[in-house]
Amino acid sequence: MDFERARLDIDGHVATLTLNHPEVMNAVSMEMLGGLMLAMDQVEDPKNGIRALIMTGEGRGFCTGANLQGRGDNSGARPDAGAALEQSYHPFLRRLRNLKMPFITAVNGPAAGVGMSFAMMGDLILCAKSSYFLQAFRRIGLVPDGGSTWILPRLVGKARAMELSLLGEKLPAETALQWGLVNRVYEDANLIEEAKKLALDLANGPTVSLSLIRQLYWESTDNTYEEQLNLERQLQRTAGNSEDFKEGVKAFLGKRPAQFKGE
Repeated sequence: MDFERARLDIDGHVATLTLNHPEVMNAVSMEMLGGLMLAMDQVEDPKNGIRALIMTGEGRGFCTGANLQGRGDNSGARPDAGAALEQSYHPFLRRLRNLKMPFITAVNGPAAGVGMSFAMMGDLILCAKSSYFLQAFRRIGLVPDGGSTWILPRLVGKARAMELSLLGEKLPAETALQWGLVNRVYEDANLIEEAKKLALDLANGPTVSLSLIRQLYWESTDNTYEEQLNLERQLQRTAGNSEDFKEGVKAFLGKRPAQFKGE
């Protein structure tokens, strides 16, 4: 399915959402965000049977940040640089955060600025060896956005997050792996194939449980220990009422592989 500056390919229970403006290394425009939101409608539509999502970029880059073409203003006026975040970026990021299925980002080249923010949204972050991350905001006199000031220190710690943001230096994929920012690094030619293998494994899993696992970890960073215990109890009840739990127990007792249906 083609959308403006975005493409959605569905293969069984796995969907691949591709940022599709390779002429500008998939820099994000309002048009692209509109296309991504329409694609997410299809991802979330039960009729399509999608149970795992991959996000990647078309061509040589994952995403080089916001598309600044046409953003210059010679009138002397000072536009609200945060308005687009509130109106367009944040709704998309919230949809990724609240997605009811596992979400993999396959970083196939530069992930800079808000592109790095998109990449860090993945439950599993996979990288090509040639890829790199860049907190590019300071280079144009802005602050990190797209939720990166919340996610980044939780992945690599405050010291490294500050270093990346204040100095604006490239972080190669292999170093990102050592720092714990990403999960796995592959040869460039193998990245998408490996991402699809993992996505298929997740799509064949207990989708209700996997969705609840996502929710638990997203909420854990803001919860107290007691609040998290209570949330685990609540969501375990939900998981225990699923058909996949019944199937999982039957398969375990019968010493056979489980056949999960995501219900």
